[in-house]
Formats: sequence, C-alpha cells, structure tokens
Amino acid sequence: MSLLNQLFSRGVFGTRCKTCLNLAISRIKLLQNKRDVQLKQMRKEIAQFLQAGQEPIARIRVEHIIREQNIGAAYDILELFCEFVLARVPIIENQKDCPQELREAIASIIFAAPRCSDVPDLLHIKNLFTTKYGKEFVSAASELRPDSGVNRMIIEKLSVQAPSGEAKLKVLREIAEEYNLTWDYSKTEAEFGKNHEDLLAGAKQVSGSAMPSQNPSKSSSFTSAPPTMKHPEMPVNNKQAYEHLEASRPPNNKSHLNTREIEPSPKNGDLHSDDAKRETRSQSGDVLEKAQAAIAAAERASAAARAAASLVNTNGFGPSKLEGRSS
Repeated sequence: MSLLNQLFSRGVFGTRCKTCLNLAISRIKLLQNKRDVQLKQMRKEIAQFLQAGQEPIARIRVEHIIREQNIGAAYDILELFCEFVLARVPIIENQKDCPQELREAIASIIFAAPRCSDVPDLLHIKNLFTTKYGKEFVSAASELRPDSGVNRMIIEKLSVQAPSGEAKLKVLREIAEEYNLTWDYSKTEAEFGKNHEDLLAGAKQVSGSAMPSQNPSKSSSFTSAPPTMKHPEMPVNNKQAYEHLEASRPPNNKSHLNTREIEPSPKNGDLHSDDAKRETRSQSGDVLEKAQAAIAAAERASAAARAAASLVNTNGFGPSKLEGRSS
C-alpha cells in the first residue's frame, strides 16, 4: 500500500510541478514584454526632461528605471532556472534529496518566490518543494544561510537598496547618447557626488545645540526670581537702634515679641528705593513702639511684685512669725 502511495505522490508532484513551471515561464515572458515597452517609454520621458533642462526630475525618475531593469534581469535568470528545473522534473521526482546540480536553480526560485509578486506561480512551486524537501531546506534558501546555493545575481537584482550615484549617472548618460542629446552632466555628477547628511542626525545636532541656549534663559529666570522676593535692607542707623533695643530688653520678655512681625514683609523688585526707605522707617518705628510697650509691661510687673512683697511684710507674715507658729 505504501508503494502505491509513493507512486501516486510522485505522479502528483511531477504533474503539479510541470504545470506551475510552465505557467511561471509563460507569465515571466509576458511580463518581460510589458516591461520592455514601459522602459522604452520611461527612457524617452527622461530624455525629454534632460533636453528641457529639468535634471532634478530626471535624477528621480532614473531610479525607477534602474529598479525595473534589475527586476527584468532577475526575471530572465528565473526563466532560465524554471526551464532547467522543468527539464529535470523526472530526476527530482525519483530522488529523495535535492540533486546537487539543481540546488542553485531550486534555491533561487524559492528565494525569489515571495519577492516576485507578479508571478504567483513561483509560490506554488515553493510549496511543492517544501513538501518534497522539508521546511528546513526552504528556510535555508529564504534566509540566505551559508551554502544555501542561491544565485548571487538574483540576490543583487532583487535587493531593495537604492542605486548608487555612479549607476544613476551611467544610465542617464546612456539615455542621452541613445537620443543624441548634447547634455552637460557636470551638475548631475556633482550632485551625485555630494554626501547628503542624515536628516535625523541633523535634527539631533540642532536640538543638542539649542539646549545650551535654553538653559541660560531658565537659569536667568531662576536667578532673577529671588531679587523680587528679597527683603528691603534697613538703614544703618535703624539697625543700630534695633540692636541697642535688643540688648537693653529683659530676657524674660523676649517671648512676648513676635518675630514674624519684626521681619519686614517681602516687596517686589519694581518698587522705588524711596518707597522701600519709607517702609523700613515705618517698620522700625513699629518695632520701637512694641519694644517700649514690652519694657513698660515688664516695669509694671516688677512694680506689682514689689507691692506684693511689701504687703506680705506689713501683714505680719514675716519669716520670724512663721517660725513662732511652727514651734
């Protein structure tokens, strides 16, 4: 039973593989004919741009021409590989492993299948080889592992990298020679020779250089803020009077004074010096009045204490009388 299944599976693989390969070859030829017509039209348009002096547009359009030319070259190679594999289908069908002489062709088809969306038949061929040789073989070709066997020209032509300035200048000169144009390519050559700076790196440099200019403004704003909250300085004479009052005031009555009331209130820096002087004078006068009130209160308290002591002595509550009562 297993032998019959193997024979049946071989026949199915061979039939499907031949069908997909024939369809891929026919589709590639059709696409190549369309691409040739499009390339001729695009080259003619670029020649018109060069003749009209619109070189910037021609420099942009030439990249699309190079891209189409690379895809066309890759399709030519793939067409040859498909024809080669089609002729060797009986050998592939009879052998379990991939023949060494067919490894490059099969690996190149597997690698190009997801990158050539115009030829969906290549994806069907890839699925057939996945069933035949396993996922490891297919993943090695798709990921370009060492010894995968993928054709280097296929890798280069299907690359998504932008063409170099030399390649673009070469195609523009070929177009100019094809249409017999007298075109001075010195400006274009100089433009392609420039090393254009990365915009992201330039933005980082600008932002980095702009930061130091912002920091001084912030620091100046912070440094300029304290003068607005700075207390006005008292004149020298008022300071001396205040120190004299502090020295002459009794130590027990210091708690009666409120330190917050003594401190001058903060004023804005926009006030004139005359207003600040008047305010300091009024504040020093308030301080003097409070100090005098505190001294008067202290004197009244001491007078009351002396009166109480004399009252005690006059009523006969002296120490000798107290000793007699205790005895």
